[in-house]
Amino acid sequence: MSALLVARDLARTYQVGRGPWRAPRPLRAVGGVSFEIAAGRTLAVVGETGCGKSTLARMLTLIEKPSAGSLRLDGVDAIDPPPGAAPQLRRSVQLVFQNPQGSLNPRRTVGVTLEEPLAINTDLPRAERRRRALAMMAKVGLPPEHHGRYPHMFSGGQRQRIAIARALMLGPKLLVADEPVSALDVSVQAQVLNLFKDLQEEMDLAYLFISHDLAVVRHVAHDVLVMYLGLAMEQGAKQRIFARPLHPYTQALLAATPGLAARAARLPTGDLPSPLDPPRGCVFSTRCPHVVERCRTERPQPRPIDGRQVACHLAERFVLGGGG
Repeated sequence: MSALLVARDLARTYQVGRGPWRAPRPLRAVGGVSFEIAAGRTLAVVGETGCGKSTLARMLTLIEKPSAGSLRLDGVDAIDPPPGAAPQLRRSVQLVFQNPQGSLNPRRTVGVTLEEPLAINTDLPRAERRRRALAMMAKVGLPPEHHGRYPHMFSGGQRQRIAIARALMLGPKLLVADEPVSALDVSVQAQVLNLFKDLQEEMDLAYLFISHDLAVVRHVAHDVLVMYLGLAMEQGAKQRIFARPLHPYTQALLAATPGLAARAARLPTGDLPSPLDPPRGCVFSTRCPHVVERCRTERPQPRPIDGRQVACHLAERFVLGGGG
């Protein structure tokens, strides 16, 4: 199965703290991550707030350029695309935001919202734009009479359906969903997640699904990328990672999620370190319950262990020991 999206050592660094009396300091939001996503597959990116998930989303949707690394979308260089290729690249990857109420214009009806991408990017006549908008509404479970209504007239789940429909209007191949159900009631989350799965099967979509909720990830993902302070801690097939997490940070995330912890794990103490001053060795060393001296001085690189990539000096111990 060939990959639709290929990212290699993708990194984003910001210069912060500029001022007349202060020199700028580098803040590494994403420190070099690599992954692939094939059509019809979902890669879930998980981690605490500040781990770099949303920065990664902005790079994949071409809102921000990476500071380093490479990104290819459907075989085309997405960072420095060939002449004339940039508009098609932007149409082929779309973003679904966390809060549908904030991402929809309250002054525009559902019909205008859905037809706008077609009006900007195509020469289709108005009647055809309306026909396609109504067809997309049917795909996401919205009746045609909602075409002329405004966002405030809908529930949160219905608004997220509108946002998903808008993202699909240009026929993208990849959807980047940034915490798309975290603002919804639990009773509505399952409906929206099932919609994502149905659309993926019907349209052969690739998803990058960003979430902090591992119960949600277990429901939608094929593969999982665990990030901490801008770096990949563990990456591989969902079944392997959920059955036997090898990185202490992954073990802690699973242990902190009710119903997902297969065995007891020691939870980390302390707060996330500042990305302006990350630990010298393993970035998780200041909170890891298994830390040894090597962890504090030498940064581990991801390496293949037990069918996944793990950035931990002690990962073999967890394979032999059966986990956390």
